[in-house]
Amino acid sequence: MTNTPTPPYYAVIFTSVLKRDDPEYLKINDFLRQEAEKLDGFLGEDSARNDYGISISYWKDLDVIQAWRQNADHQWAKEKGRKEFYKKYKIRIARVEREYQFEKIYSD
Repeated sequence: MTNTPTPPYYAVIFTSVLKRDDPEYLKINDFLRQEAEKLDGFLGEDSARNDYGISISYWKDLDVIQAWRQNADHQWAKEKGRKEFYKKYKIRIARVEREYQFEKIYSD
């Protein structure tokens, strides 16, 4: 799980269904994460995939999200995803107002 700062910050929630498994998809995702990490204001990402994928990226503000949206590599990957990888996807942008967590620590 990503360590995020004290709220408020923003979350971009990307849910998707792939057409099929494709190793190129995973390589592109890794590349995009590395590119996003270069942006001041990218706070991290959590993701999971089986038949249904969910990726939540965390951002300092809406301006940084917009900069990422306009990033040339991101635009290229989005177009490639529409043509080759996705059956469908949905993007939601939310302001995180509050967070809390639980962690059980085991002792031997």
